[in-house]
Amino acid sequence: MFDLLDAAHNDMVGIMGGLLVGFTFGSIPFGYLLVRVKTGDDVRLSGSGNIGATNVNRVLGKGAGIATLFLDAAKGAAGTFTAVHIGIVVLGIHQPVWGAAGALGTVLGHCYTPWLGLRGGKGVATLLGAFALLVPVPTAVGVGVLMVVAAIGRMMSLASLSGSVALVCTAWFRAAPSYSLLATSLVTIVIFWRHRENIGRIIRGEETKLGEA
Repeated sequence: MFDLLDAAHNDMVGIMGGLLVGFTFGSIPFGYLLVRVKTGDDVRLSGSGNIGATNVNRVLGKGAGIATLFLDAAKGAAGTFTAVHIGIVVLGIHQPVWGAAGALGTVLGHCYTPWLGLRGGKGVATLLGAFALLVPVPTAVGVGVLMVVAAIGRMMSLASLSGSVALVCTAWFRAAPSYSLLATSLVTIVIFWRHRENIGRIIRGEETKLGEA
């Protein structure tokens, strides 16, 4: 009985702790900061209004877009790694929930950063960085699908949605650990929710393609 209570307590600590650590890392709005430092403007008032790499690319050019992509992916990886480190190394709680919660937290932090009034990005680059540590093979499959769809359809939103679906499907197919499966499922729902306006434009044939203004 006490063993079950201890396990439940550790799981809850891991969920809350991992989410908090991941959210803290994910909330750093690199795209917004790059544009603000470079031009003094608010990237949310330009293009799609997003703070991610695609919109930064429209505002500042390819170099800044690539930098934002890597920084957003890096904070995802850093949030997941730090959550695992704190959970296992610092607290000695050997529960995989720390990494799964940390990965999910980074995406939530990016999408709903408190530093910008809960207005963040779409979360795809952060997702890839975070889940590359958690479920590397499914993430690699997701990246591959994303790149193929982007090259063929030239719509980053459609590519991002396709990649997230490929990631979660591969994670389920490979029978990833339960917490990782739950995290990949939840983060895919978040990605679709963040792209809901894009989905509407895709259906209407109005979505902006790569290379267009």
